[in-house]
Amino acid sequence: MSAVLELLAYSSLVVALAASALCAAAGRVLGADPTPATLVIAAAGTLFIYNVDRLRDVERDRATSPHRTAFVERWRPALLGLAGASAAAAAVLALRAGPRVVIALAPIAVLGLAHRRLKQFAWWKPFYVSGAWTAVVVGLPAAMVERVRDVPWIAAIVSATIAANVIASNLRDQEAPAARFGARVPLRIARGLVLGAAAFALLAPGGVQALVPIPLATLAALAAFRPTELYGLIAVDGALLVGALASLAIPSS
Repeated sequence: MSAVLELLAYSSLVVALAASALCAAAGRVLGADPTPATLVIAAAGTLFIYNVDRLRDVERDRATSPHRTAFVERWRPALLGLAGASAAAAAVLALRAGPRVVIALAPIAVLGLAHRRLKQFAWWKPFYVSGAWTAVVVGLPAAMVERVRDVPWIAAIVSATIAANVIASNLRDQEAPAARFGARVPLRIARGLVLGAAAFALLAPGGVQALVPIPLATLAALAAFRPTELYGLIAVDGALLVGALASLAIPSS
C-alpha cells in the first residue's frame, strides 16, 4: 500500500487527477461538460509542469522533501519519459482544440516553467500558483463555452481553495511564512480561506453551489493537518480530487 501511495504522490498523479476533476466540475457548472480531450490537457499539463520542477530542483527539495527526492532520483528516466509524453499530449490536444485554448494555456506553461525561480519568493507563491491553477481548471472549460456569467464565482471558489492548499504546502516545507510565524498563523489563514470559499459557494447563484465540496474537502484535510510529505501530497492535494469528485456527484440543477 505504501508503494502505491508513494507512486501516486511522488509522480504527481494525484495533482494531475485533481486538475482534471476540478476542470470537469467547473465545466459542468458552466453548463458544458468538458470533452475528454480537455480533461486530458489539464492532467497532462499538470504532470509535465510538476515533474519538470521536481526533476530540475532535486538539490533544493532534498532538505524539505527527502522521500520524494529519493523517489525522483530512483525513477528519473521514467519521470523524464512521463514528463515528455505529457508535454506532447497536452500540446497536440491544445492545438487541436483551437486558438482560444492555446492562448489561454501558453502563459500558464511559461509561468509553470519559471516556477523553479518564482517559488523562491514564498510570500507570493500562493497567489501565482492559485492563479495558474484557476486559469487552467476554470479557464479551459470557459474557453469552450459562450456563457461565462458564472466564471467569477467559480474562479473565486477555486482560487481560494488552491491558495489554502499552497499555504499548507509551504508550511510542510517550512518556507518563509511558516518559518516566521510557525504553524498556527498560516494554518488559520488557510482554514479561513476555505471557510470563506465554502460560504461564497453557498451564496453563489444556481449550479455554482455544487462546488461547495471542493473547499470543504480541503478544510477537512487542514483540520487534521500533519507536516509530513505523504500527508501533504496525499491528504491535502488529494482533498482537491475528492472535493471535485464530490461536486460532480451532486445532481445538476
